[in-house]
Amino acid sequence: MTLRGLVLSGGRGTRLRPITHTGAKQLVPVANKPVLFYGLEALVAAGITEIGIVVGDTESEIRAAVGDGSRFGARVTYVPQPDPLGLAHAVRIARDFLAGDPFVMYLGDNFIPGGISDVVDEFRRDRPDALILLKRMPQPERFGVAVLEGGRVRRLLEKPRQPPSDLVLVGVYLFQPTIMEAVDAIRPSARGELEITDAIQWQVDHGRTVVPHVIEGPWIDTGKMDDLLECNRVVLDRLDEQRLGTVDPGSRLFGKVILEAGAEVRGSTLRGPCIIGERSRVIDAYVGPFTSLYHDVVVEGSEIEHAIVLEHTVIRGVRKIEDSLIGRHVVIERGTTLPQAHRLMLGDHSRVELP
Repeated sequence: MTLRGLVLSGGRGTRLRPITHTGAKQLVPVANKPVLFYGLEALVAAGITEIGIVVGDTESEIRAAVGDGSRFGARVTYVPQPDPLGLAHAVRIARDFLAGDPFVMYLGDNFIPGGISDVVDEFRRDRPDALILLKRMPQPERFGVAVLEGGRVRRLLEKPRQPPSDLVLVGVYLFQPTIMEAVDAIRPSARGELEITDAIQWQVDHGRTVVPHVIEGPWIDTGKMDDLLECNRVVLDRLDEQRLGTVDPGSRLFGKVILEAGAEVRGSTLRGPCIIGERSRVIDAYVGPFTSLYHDVVVEGSEIEHAIVLEHTVIRGVRKIEDSLIGRHVVIERGTTLPQAHRLMLGDHSRVELP
């Protein structure tokens, strides 16, 4: 069975503001690679190389980052969605691209460390009308929730106030072309969107085969800062050590430290797992575990750990930064006093002088 991929990258990323005021949430780097890229790689690893990407306001950024898909071993088609009117709406407008083939729909800000090859194999083998990924999660009211009976999906609810189950919908769905009948049949929800949960429920109600796949490993929805930091931690733990940059004799590196090409470390202590991006400089500083510095970052006379720092940012003379997501072209400098720690979420082009 030949499957296509449909990756959704049109959301506005309201939970990551102010970072997403000036950039696509799917391009925020995790371990110095945009979140979106992990999804594209997972599809290709599962043998899916015809991929459509649904894009919205940040279309130009997504196009610039992904290109024609050849770097991933795929061929990418872009599907514009002028307004984010729901996941089922994204399926509807991608009808021409999907061309009547079965497909995998993958939300572009999802991260599944183990990939989806086993699920795709199951779908190819059993050929249900739909296969949905589920995960037991605390606070299920934040997500779509599924109720199972006898191993089959019986009911789906979108972000219910009182969830009847702790099984939430992971942002990966596998569909036969029969989903189009359901998408055409449903009406907008109370929030004005065509919900994919309503389309799947329509299939259940009309006797179609909807199969659940409960994943046991980690799944991270990277829509919030804490989740991004957790995703960064998981990925850094899995990477192999690499030393393509330069380290002077006065520096000390402990654990798994990744230095990308052109990175420079002088008079500093680095404790991994951490990654220092291309042309970034760490001078008389401490970089602690689970920290990712993207390209062209400067950290000087400062301490930072458990953080993601985006490109062209300068951190100078700061006592301690931790548990933070810092945007592009940010300048953080020490003021007149030295607090023990700072917790920051800064938008692009910000400038902060700390007291």
